Amino acid sequence: MTDHISLGVLTGFVHHDLVDDVLVATGRVEKRSRKLPARVMVYFTLAMWLFFDDDYEEVMEKLVAGLKVFGWWRDWEVPTGSGITHARKRLGEEPLRVLFERAAEPIGHPGLKGGFLTGRRLMVIDGFSLDVPDTAANREEFEKLQDGPKASAYPKVQVLGLVECGTRAFLAAALGGCRTGETTLARQILGRLEPGMLVIADRNFYGYDLWRAAAETGADLMWRVKANLTLPVLESFADGSYRSVVLAGGLSAGRRRNLVENARHGVELDSAEAMTVRVVEYEITDRGDGDGTETICLITTVLDPADTPAPLLAAAYSERWQEEISIGELKISQRGNGRVLRSKTPEMVRQEVWAMLLTHHVIRKVMADAAEEVDIDPDRLSFTRALRVIRRHITGPADFSP
Repeated sequence: MTDHISLGVLTGFVHHDLVDDVLVATGRVEKRSRKLPARVMVYFTLAMWLFFDDDYEEVMEKLVAGLKVFGWWRDWEVPTGSGITHARKRLGEEPLRVLFERAAEPIGHPGLKGGFLTGRRLMVIDGFSLDVPDTAANREEFEKLQDGPKASAYPKVQVLGLVECGTRAFLAAALGGCRTGETTLARQILGRLEPGMLVIADRNFYGYDLWRAAAETGADLMWRVKANLTLPVLESFADGSYRSVVLAGGLSAGRRRNLVENARHGVELDSAEAMTVRVVEYEITDRGDGDGTETICLITTVLDPADTPAPLLAAAYSERWQEEISIGELKISQRGNGRVLRSKTPEMVRQEVWAMLLTHHVIRKVMADAAEEVDIDPDRLSFTRALRVIRRHITGPADFSP
């Protein structure tokens, strides 16, 4: 019966063949027949994020509920919680990480509302944290925020995600302890950036070395920067933006002046020291009392205002909130508000997080396909409702393909 366990409509995007290929690549193929083979445990770890409130046995019962109609239920008993725990440990983290990396491909198509800007796929990077059980191993690996009386109640795993704005789907991620900086984790996902993307980030990410490394991937960038970053006006454009230059740290004052003058006169710059950028500045009304304003300063590698005028870039920056919505879907709809992850060891925590990200991605894929069928924006569909529909199909006979 275990050969037929699947995740209903989600199995179409995390197909048995893909799972088996990943298990071979990561060396998790069993040498003997088991009651809980590796493929079943892959689907089980994903199902945990569809039924987070349920214990292990109940999650497994829901996976096999649709197969009762075929008479196999009498010949196969749901293993105990401890047996499922051992099977999760045997599977490990690596298959879920590799499966996420292979399955989490871009979803949105050109023309998708909020998904593209002048031909570039809008992406955003941002981070969030999740509470994990307070065990000695988790405390050592992930740590708590602060120390002493002000320490957080639980250790926290930090997740840095790369999200496709048009579909709110995670395409890449990096994991670390809660005291690991987001800029440190961001370096681990640079390999997923590519030409044709416009990557958005908030003001906590800018640093010359990271900016340079991200730009060298061929992706275009649009990052907010802090007010204390010096951005000399080298050339003003009709759309209100201007050409400027960002400089590496550690340069002498004289060298910085020389580089700015070279940039002003169009001399080619060595990216080890300086890079040309375009600056877009605008004000927004303070949403607190409505009396004040806040200045937003963006730097971008899109240098030609005729290619993408400043108002379009300013409007596109608000798309960074799509990742905040995705994070809310993970932390509230899938996990439950304020809930702690299940895993008591660092490897199982990471396995659980990769399963969470992959499950969210395939739900978002289902939603994007449904929206395309009726020609509406995926943003108009409810993630919570989609999750409920998928749950119902997994526990019914419809899970088994005709």
